[in-house]
Amino acid sequence: MSAAPLPIQPTSTSPTLPIQPNSTAPTPQQVNEARTAFTASLLSAGTSTVQSDLQARAGDLHANAAAIDKQEQELLKETMNLGKESDKWQKLVDDGVRGVKETGDVQNWAEMLERDLCVLEDTMAMAEERAQGDNTALANGRHR
Repeated sequence: MSAAPLPIQPTSTSPTLPIQPNSTAPTPQQVNEARTAFTASLLSAGTSTVQSDLQARAGDLHANAAAIDKQEQELLKETMNLGKESDKWQKLVDDGVRGVKETGDVQNWAEMLERDLCVLEDTMAMAEERAQGDNTALANGRHR
């Protein structure tokens, strides 16, 4: 015993289509028109969504471009300020190096002066020894 097929009843969530028991099959022209209308509705729904997304993104890009331009101007200004600060620091370093060089030159001059004074001191000591030797020789009656 085979069971008779159950009739399909539309559910509350599915759309109902009017069923015409005596309707004839659609003509190829009707199928083409229906297909064209369906495709056009899909394209317009998809296009408007894609288009609105693209327009939103384009708006964001333009807004971001303005923000980037502002940041670029600020960065340029800060870079110029940094260059000025760098020049000030370089001048300070150059002055310090010049001071160290001068100190080195003074130290070198002092060392050279000390050497010259040592040479003079040795020369004076030798002259005094010679003078004492000459005085001693004169006192003893010898002359060189």
